[in-house]
Amino acid sequence: MGTLLIRNAKLVNEGKVYFADVFIKNNIIEKIDTNGIAMPADKVINAEGLYLMPGVIDDQVHFREPGLTHKGEIYTEAKAAVAGGTTSFMEMPNTSPSAITIELLEQKYARAAQCSLANYSFFMGTTNININELLRIDPATVCGVKIFMGSSTGDMLVDDPNALERIFAEVKTLIATHCEDDPLVKANLAAIKAQYGDHIDASFHPIIRNEEACYKSSSFAVDLAKKHNTRLHILHISTAKELSLFRNDIPLSQKRITAEACIHHLWFSDADYATKGNLIKWNPAVKTPADRDAIFAAVLDGTIDVIATDHAPHTIEEKSHPFLSAPSGGPLVQHALNAMLEFYHQGKISLETIVQKMCHNVAEMFEIDRRGFIREGYYADLVLVDLNKNYTVDKSNLLYKCGWSPFEGITFNSVVTHTVVSGHLVYENGKFDESKFGLRLKFNR
Repeated sequence: MGTLLIRNAKLVNEGKVYFADVFIKNNIIEKIDTNGIAMPADKVINAEGLYLMPGVIDDQVHFREPGLTHKGEIYTEAKAAVAGGTTSFMEMPNTSPSAITIELLEQKYARAAQCSLANYSFFMGTTNININELLRIDPATVCGVKIFMGSSTGDMLVDDPNALERIFAEVKTLIATHCEDDPLVKANLAAIKAQYGDHIDASFHPIIRNEEACYKSSSFAVDLAKKHNTRLHILHISTAKELSLFRNDIPLSQKRITAEACIHHLWFSDADYATKGNLIKWNPAVKTPADRDAIFAAVLDGTIDVIATDHAPHTIEEKSHPFLSAPSGGPLVQHALNAMLEFYHQGKISLETIVQKMCHNVAEMFEIDRRGFIREGYYADLVLVDLNKNYTVDKSNLLYKCGWSPFEGITFNSVVTHTVVSGHLVYENGKFDESKFGLRLKFNR
């Protein structure tokens, strides 16, 4: 696969920022030297003025393949990911068909091997009756199990208490949960419709999917995890109230229960429904400025462990439907790092913390084999960024298949210039080298 030398870069890694050269051979970082590296290489990047970070690892995306490929595909969405500095992703099982058997899960892995420019892993989905399939998972080759403890499509809502008890007690890999109490959400919706009828807009979304629906489900999941000593990861925390369920007084390595914040819950608030409408309709809902600010503070103080996107594209036609029939979710993976770097420019977060939450902690939490850090002997998953260059998001520079973004019109003050995936320079100043694909993530379990 050849050699690559990155010279004069300013590394952001493991809590430090420092100048160094990095030499890559085949898939691996072979040498890091603060005194410079004089070895010849097939390709040399002069990174003067640029910051070198580990590639982002996004632990929650929906790339829509198979079955929903009018919204997105593994190829298109992974391409958008690497352009935004994300080198590895973990994709969710609610495709069509849902990935609820080993056979269906492996079909997704086989497809990614043919077309994904980023490294990849796929969650196994749960139902009320597929516990035997879950127990067949090889924890070394699958990132985890996903439970929809809230409304979902098809038969993926797990609401049988006996099934949940067995899953939490017997599954030996990480369990990731979407937590919203479905009966409470349905009751809230019925009450809103009784009062206002069917002609309501997106501003009602956080009232229907309210704080109590999130907390009731999240606290139930935490109680189950404590009862069975389950390795639980709760996705997309959207309320301040839920933060009481998590700890920041112990290291990540000692946590059995972890939490994730998503870009949209850090960026938007319910004030934005007036201008964005269904474009920021997500489950769980974007809520108040107080919730947003509390989640951001929890990222900084260690209560929330990782940052992800929940990238979930729909066509603009689908999102243009009336609120009650418009689907939830939106595309974010191309701009996740840009958004966090914008917070850095605003003085709200350090570069070191961004790298910790988007790279180091994800790798540690999922026990990913040799990724998430800039270390000799590790896979070369790297991103170079220019913190002194800006660009405005518009349709002409979007790579999502759905062709829109909630960030359209936003000017970011940082640009991703290069992305290296498993030692391959896949993206350089707007151009892609698609001659090699990403690799399947492995886990030290």
